[in-house]
Amino acid sequence: MERVEPVDHNPDFERTIDPRRTRRARRAFPWPLGIAIVAILAIAAVFAWRAFHQPAQTQAPVVPASPPAASVAPPAAPSTPHYPIEAATPAAAESAPLPAIADSDAPLQDLMASIFAGAPLERIFHLQEIVPRFVATIDNLPRQTVALSRMSVNPIGGGVETTQSDGRVLLRADNAARYGMYVRVMDQADTAKLVEAYVRYYPLFQKAYEDLGYPHGYFNDRLVEVIDHLLATPDVPAPIALAQPKVLYEFADPALEQRSAGQKILMRMGPVNEAHVKAKLRAIRSGVTGQTLPR
Repeated sequence: MERVEPVDHNPDFERTIDPRRTRRARRAFPWPLGIAIVAILAIAAVFAWRAFHQPAQTQAPVVPASPPAASVAPPAAPSTPHYPIEAATPAAAESAPLPAIADSDAPLQDLMASIFAGAPLERIFHLQEIVPRFVATIDNLPRQTVALSRMSVNPIGGGVETTQSDGRVLLRADNAARYGMYVRVMDQADTAKLVEAYVRYYPLFQKAYEDLGYPHGYFNDRLVEVIDHLLATPDVPAPIALAQPKVLYEFADPALEQRSAGQKILMRMGPVNEAHVKAKLRAIRSGVTGQTLPR
């Protein structure tokens, strides 16, 4: 039986964060929590996608073309938002002005160092263009492909854990352990504080979403749409059969392979990790909409 261990004393969280990287941020801006809601989604999802798509042999990374027509694209923007940010859990009063997106990297690096205390941030995240990268990552999850050049995290090491049986390549159950550290970090995050911060710093996310090509769209609507899409991921019984038609692994079942990048992420993480991620996503959705989903 798989289980998620406490995050305390994890050796991956014992590296010292370079103080030179965060000193300027402390002077320039207090520790906001604005990016955290998106960071949690990225940890819950993007790392899994990158890990599964490690090549079986050395090959230069390929940046896919624009998403195919079958991708789940945002609907036409309504005149008013479906999920107005004002309906979210009320945020605490905050008098400090928000930075511009172009000036937000330094304070957000400091923020991430405080949220993910001791985590090797330079090894995990792209620490430039943080807000645009996170917004693009969320927008890409319901699509069948993602733009590698805009991902918010660096590739993680290692390969997919597989085994063979009766001539089939199967995803090993212990492959789920690859994501254990990130799921523990996600579980540890205080959802109420994440939502409070997201509401306070929502203008940064909204502006980045408009700049991404949706001048009349609402990022909170897209965030809720993506969460609902991920929550609709089917439970796939183990073992999951894989195919390797070229270099990268794929699901052997075409019905699974044609699903979105985000849903395939959750299916690869294993049922225990998937349950933890979905529970956090439900809690986040409740906070950013002021609604509670039925179980």
